[in-house]
Amino acid sequence: MILNPGFIKNIVAWPFATAFFLTFIAVPAVISLANYLYLVDNPKVRPHAAHTEERVIPRAGGLAILFGLLAAIFLFIPFSKQMVGIVSGAVVLVIIGLIDDYRDTNPYVRLFGANLIAALLAVGAGAGIPYITNPFGGVIHLDTLRITVNFLGQHSFLPLADLASVVWIVWVMNMVGWSGGVDGQLPGFVGIAAFFIGILSLGQIGVDNFPYWTVAALSFITAGAYFGFLPWNFYPQKIMPGYGGKALAGFLLAVISVLSVTKIGTAILVLGVPMIDAVYVMIGRILKHQSPVWDSRTHLHHKLLDIGWSKRRVALFYWVVSAILGAAALILNGRQKFFAFVFLAVTFLMVVLWLSLYSHWRAPSGFGNGSKT
Repeated sequence: MILNPGFIKNIVAWPFATAFFLTFIAVPAVISLANYLYLVDNPKVRPHAAHTEERVIPRAGGLAILFGLLAAIFLFIPFSKQMVGIVSGAVVLVIIGLIDDYRDTNPYVRLFGANLIAALLAVGAGAGIPYITNPFGGVIHLDTLRITVNFLGQHSFLPLADLASVVWIVWVMNMVGWSGGVDGQLPGFVGIAAFFIGILSLGQIGVDNFPYWTVAALSFITAGAYFGFLPWNFYPQKIMPGYGGKALAGFLLAVISVLSVTKIGTAILVLGVPMIDAVYVMIGRILKHQSPVWDSRTHLHHKLLDIGWSKRRVALFYWVVSAILGAAALILNGRQKFFAFVFLAVTFLMVVLWLSLYSHWRAPSGFGNGSKT
């Protein structure tokens, strides 16, 4: 594949810039709307175990991100059944997110009433995982079992592939959302992850009727939308992404990694810190006989704040690590990515143990810089 200047402009530069600009200019209007409709985060009225913000901050950032995303998709990506499913899932997530911004919904309602529906819409439209690359050689095929139904035409279903896709999309939505606790943290690492997946998608075959350049364009649109939101969300944040913005981030990253066929391993590596953090926290909750989906103040960003890190420093840490892992994904093969992830997991556990011991040696210093986010 030859990446000529025209290709770069039409698939990378213009989609990214359009999503960035439209999201950026949409935020002030969304802030006004959120304040008017009281779609705000008020810790005194709605206390939350994972809160790191003391100020009253507008939520509903997902609405601005969705606006930039949909406008760029309309301009640069051709109509297809896959895009119908992706757009439908994105709209569902943001609508449920706005409801949650107004009044906190039960985590199980978000899980089954938003995450699962969005995943089913995307997978039902064709965003399935046909196979998984074995890091030690070969592939694991998930499309060998096929069920064909004749109803208003012939329709085929791949139970294993579709189930794996739904589980993957729901998992990434939750995992990414849990790592959005401080100003600028989430849009930064999401934009970086989408950008690297976009680079690695160039030249891939894509799924049926969804060629590689379309996956790449969607990746750069996702990166542009979240980078466009970042200036408003960085410390001191003027708006939060809200549940809709967080779930939408995970949904898009999961879907583009599926549509690029071979980039699930890349997504796992680039999102290594949020993913390992989510597993660690879930195991901890289960061992304490708590629900794994109820939020708590046990994530890595909470521990870093507790030892005195500022919110800027926490966000930059997530960005830098994501960028390093993304750069590594550009040069590593499947087996090397696997061992890199294992090394990251071991390192993460050592850091968490050290942070836990350190927090007992000294008095907690609050949330870092005295201004919570």
